[in-house]
Amino acid sequence: MTFLHALILGIVQGLTEFIPVSSTAHLFITSNLLGLPADNLTFSFNVIIQLGTVLALLVFFWKDIWHILQAFFLGIKNKKPFEDFYSRLGWLIIIATIPALAAGFLLKEFIKTMSADPLLWAGIRLLFTAVLLFVVEYFDKKNRTLESATWLDALTVGLFQVLAIFPGASRSGSTMAGGMLRGFDRPSAARFAFLMSAPILLAAGIYESIEVIALPNATEFLPILITGFLTSAIVGWLAIKWLLYYLRNHSLYLFSIYCLNCWHYCFIYKINVRVAPLKNGNYESKKTSQTSCRNRISIT
Repeated sequence: MTFLHALILGIVQGLTEFIPVSSTAHLFITSNLLGLPADNLTFSFNVIIQLGTVLALLVFFWKDIWHILQAFFLGIKNKKPFEDFYSRLGWLIIIATIPALAAGFLLKEFIKTMSADPLLWAGIRLLFTAVLLFVVEYFDKKNRTLESATWLDALTVGLFQVLAIFPGASRSGSTMAGGMLRGFDRPSAARFAFLMSAPILLAAGIYESIEVIALPNATEFLPILITGFLTSAIVGWLAIKWLLYYLRNHSLYLFSIYCLNCWHYCFIYKINVRVAPLKNGNYESKKTSQTSCRNRISIT
């Protein structure tokens, strides 16, 4: 992996972590296009650049996060945990986080088996994301704000976040869809999706970073890791800012069409990969068939 690879993958991660098009799928596709092997360095790099986007999220929403933490503990202290909006939002984020944490723990081994063919699953999840975004946009009521959120809204969005633990799924797309199905307008659905993803992303980043530190010779690639981390953090911050502005007056159809095109790429690539060996082995296969036929004739 070179510094150019680190820069490209950092940009891809920063853009696609928050825009509802699946960062995991795009990292799979981009790594494939760049010809990068699925080794320990690539694993370490992907973990680090994901931490970069977590940093972007925390920095962008630091005021909201600070108000939530402050009101949350103050509400507990005053025995009025649901009186303030930010205190209630803190509890709603906890409710929304529980389903994904539980599913991630219970389905860990199953998810690992799905990662054996990441490009295939990336394509499947991209197609699902394309359909999901189209459906929620088509039936969206667009009339609720985050201030009206209830525990049922949080639980619904949390269940949609479970979809994001599977390879190639879009976390922001899934959670935004859950919010919009509950009638939230696009900016409110996106804001709640980002805030509720912070605990999951932070916990996953810390857990996977421990595995990275345990890898041999990981520090030798520190300059490349830092390049990817900083790139994803900067681009991620810009992506959040742009998306929240875009969603004020634009629909999700653009992202739905884009995910459909990416699924098409994955589908065509998988077909080419499977057909190529058949083409290369066509002559040998024909020769073997002819020999087998002669053997059957001689036996009879």
